[in-house]
Amino acid sequence: MLAACGSEDRPIERERVRTPPQGAADARIPYYQDNLFQVARGARFFSWYGCGSCHAAGGDEALDLADGKWRHGGDFDAVFASIAQGRAPGMPAYGSRMPVETLWQVTAYVRDIEKQDAATRRRQDLDRRAEGGGRGS
Repeated sequence: MLAACGSEDRPIERERVRTPPQGAADARIPYYQDNLFQVARGARFFSWYGCGSCHAAGGDEALDLADGKWRHGGDFDAVFASIAQGRAPGMPAYGSRMPVETLWQVTAYVRDIEKQDAATRRRQDLDRRAEGGGRGS
């Protein structure tokens, strides 16, 4: 029964990441991308930093993160760089606004969005908005 919890692993002594991913094969990526806890943290930060104001479910097709189309590459390191550097027109560079670990978590969430159906995303967006306390509220 406990074996099923592996995708939510939260080791207490794990050192926080302090640097961006070193390519698409960085050994640290699975700890974030394949970890439901890290993806959920990324979802919360996505909301707190106001990312949902432009990338909300059912919003502008050009800003839809659920379509699986990536302008600058969809590998973890490429999505991380897009968020950190603000590569898209009008998108701020979050590298100076978010701690590095938060960028890892948001990247994991953004890459996970295409696996979620729109109704679930809308419900989660509403739940997170109701929590308040974030930078985007």
